[in-house]
Formats: sequence, structure tokens, C-alpha cells
Amino acid sequence: MMQVALVMGSISDWPQVKNTADLLSELHVSYDSHVISAHRMPQELQHFGQTAKDEHYQVIIAAAGGAAHLPGMLAANTTLPVIGVPIQSKALNGMDSLLSIVQMPSGVPVATVAIGSAGAKNAALLAAEILALQDTEVDAQLQAFRARQTKEATESNEQLR
Repeated sequence: MMQVALVMGSISDWPQVKNTADLLSELHVSYDSHVISAHRMPQELQHFGQTAKDEHYQVIIAAAGGAAHLPGMLAANTTLPVIGVPIQSKALNGMDSLLSIVQMPSGVPVATVAIGSAGAKNAALLAAEILALQDTEVDAQLQAFRARQTKEATESNEQLR
């Protein structure tokens, strides 16, 4: 059973989305990846959203650039939590993606993270936090990650000397 569906609008999003995949793997969160374009594959998108819960996913992470309708349209077709990752684009540096994802109407929530790689990593962490509410192994991995992060930050003080 996959815990997370990692969906991107285009294969060109993979370099940023790979940050999400790598961190999910580090946290021992199972996932699988899909390319589903909101604009070029609308029927596939609707079907995926409507059947995601039946496929036993617990969280959907949806990364999209430009008009970035993917996270919102998935959220419109499921009651699973959807985390939107705005892809950093060349045209408007990801602001178009961010605004498209974050401006959801009342009643169709999408949790939105930062633009680009930082957001991609935070999406993995947010998904893990959601899963950790029910999964003690994911919780332990998340706690260990936080401890490593703190240790690395503390040790970075040595670079100042």
C-alpha cells in the first residue's frame, strides 16, 4: 500500500519533485509517482482523484507550474489531504504557480508550500507529519530527521571559528 501519491503536471517538474521523493524515501514513507497534466489529461486527472482513496493513498502531493491547476483539481475530486507544490518556473519565477495553487475557493482546501525545492522538501515533511498521526514508524523517522537537522545546525557554528 502506497501512503502518498506524488503527482506532477509534467515530467519537466521532476528535477524539483525529486527532492520530495528523496525525502519521503529517507523518512520511510511509501509513495509512487505519476505525471497527470491538468490541462492535457483532464479525464485521467478526474479519475485519479476520484479513485485515490480506493487505491489506499492517504495524502496526495501535487506539483505544478504555470497555471498550476493540478493540486486544486485533484482536491476537487477527493477528500484526501492535498499538498500543492508550486514549481519554480522561468517565466515568473514560480509566482504564477504559487498564486494559482494558494487561491483556492472556500470548501476545496489545498495546503500550499513554498516555491521550488524548499517547498518540495516541505511537502514531504508535511505529508510525513500527517501520516505520523497514525503511523508510529513514520513518527520515529520524522523525530530522527528533526534531531539530525538540529545537530547539523548546531555543528555549523564550528564553521564560524
